[in-house]
Amino acid sequence: MDLLLILTYTAICVAIFKIFKIPLNKWSVPSAVLGGVVLIGTLIFLMNYNHPYSEVARSYFVSTPVIPTVSGQVVEVPVKTNQPLEKGDVLFRIDPTPFENKVKSIKAQLVSARADQSRARELAARNVGNRRDVDLTTARVDDLQAQLNIARFDLDNTVVRAPSKGFVTHVSLRPGMMASRLPLRPSMVFIPDEGHYIAAWMRQNSQLRLTPGDEAEVAFDGIPGQVFKGKVKQVISVIGEGQVQPSGNLLSFTGTPPPGRVPVIVEITDPDYAPYAALMPGGAYGQAALYSQHFHHVAVMRKILLRMAAWMNYIFPFH
Repeated sequence: MDLLLILTYTAICVAIFKIFKIPLNKWSVPSAVLGGVVLIGTLIFLMNYNHPYSEVARSYFVSTPVIPTVSGQVVEVPVKTNQPLEKGDVLFRIDPTPFENKVKSIKAQLVSARADQSRARELAARNVGNRRDVDLTTARVDDLQAQLNIARFDLDNTVVRAPSKGFVTHVSLRPGMMASRLPLRPSMVFIPDEGHYIAAWMRQNSQLRLTPGDEAEVAFDGIPGQVFKGKVKQVISVIGEGQVQPSGNLLSFTGTPPPGRVPVIVEITDPDYAPYAALMPGGAYGQAALYSQHFHHVAVMRKILLRMAAWMNYIFPFH
């Protein structure tokens, strides 16, 4: 843009010098150059501060790690990669044999415990037994009933189902593998059908110009030549570089400080984006520009710049 402004200003100066026959001397030429520096510099400074731009915009999506409630050997994986799923559809099944046997074992113990409880109550009613035996057998029955409920819960969870509408990507689980309930080892990754979130990472120089509701535009690398209108939905109030978690180490400064960027959520409202929404993969890169209400007439420069960048996406080997 700066080169375009310089060339435009130069063309105007040449035309003025030719039309009005202004002589080229030590006063006219430096005055034209100085005027160009002031004019172009002022326009660029106003544009950069009031209408910020980010070369790093990305679509984000939520992923849900699928971790079974119980551990065991996988016996069936009916789900297919990227297959549309509804809530409750079966993802995979774990061998239920040990869990079924545990249910049977507790049921057998429960039958015996209830018989003991019945006899203890009968003896207590005849004043032959004591109340303590009744309490002990009752506690035993209640404990076995609780164990049976847990065993049935574990048995039901040998069938792992989809938590919501969505799909599973990269299905690498196969029958015969072990599925573990450890949270560090998910068996699958489930992608809920919630759509994508567009986040533009803005420099902090324009922090005071990042306001929800302002106009925005996004150009994706995967959609050359297209610029989509939107609006600023949210400005995230924290950034990752400043987070602190409990640890045994004191804060210290090493190396160069990271260039902290402010994440801004952009909602695309352009109806022309609808045909492309399903084609854009989660995590796609792009560029974004925000247009504040300050010096709004200067925003046309930023819009031209963004469209030039979108056109450059056609020449991907050199961009």
